[in-house]
Amino acid sequence: MTTLAFPISVAIVEDDARVRELLREYLCYQPEFRCPIVVDSVEALWEELDLSLPPRVILLDVSLPGQTGIQALPALKKRLPATDIVLQTMHDDPERIFQALRAGATGYVIKNATSLPQYKQAILDVLSGGAALSPSVARKALQHFQPAPSQQPALLSAREQEVLQGLTEGLSEKQVAARLALSPDTVHTYVKRLYEKLRVKSRGELLSRAAKGDL
Repeated sequence: MTTLAFPISVAIVEDDARVRELLREYLCYQPEFRCPIVVDSVEALWEELDLSLPPRVILLDVSLPGQTGIQALPALKKRLPATDIVLQTMHDDPERIFQALRAGATGYVIKNATSLPQYKQAILDVLSGGAALSPSVARKALQHFQPAPSQQPALLSAREQEVLQGLTEGLSEKQVAARLALSPDTVHTYVKRLYEKLRVKSRGELLSRAAKGDL
């Protein structure tokens, strides 16, 4: 499994000055992170990206002046394929969640329901291979986008189906391992098999297909 090299570069894109300052003061002083980019719009982010090394994680507000976070996602993922993008918003309606996952987000957190330590944990979860979803987001996504039964039920083993279930609930590989009483390396092997059997290339693609009932 990939070993992380701390500190991790995090970009913060948030137009609310109070929220932006809270995130900057907390996250940027954590030993695990450094924050070379802290801006108030997608347009300002593009300018900074021309001058800086690519961040490992982008914490991106959904409702921004000018281009919104969801609108910017496809272009950001195309330019920064190795960067994880965590959206933050005041809204947890299922359609926004689906749009975010489909566009390549690996996390979706609700501002007024996420403490600063939870923000930190969400970023760490994404870095360890998880999908950072606030509890209300995960619940609504599962309720609204109830996956259809597998179109090829014999394709996955019982254990692979258990691992897949954990991933679609937003758990990291480490959390799936703890749930199933397996080693993280064993779970990582199962995840690679899932990618091969389901013909997906990323966690975002896996979640998007699960949300559409396309597994």
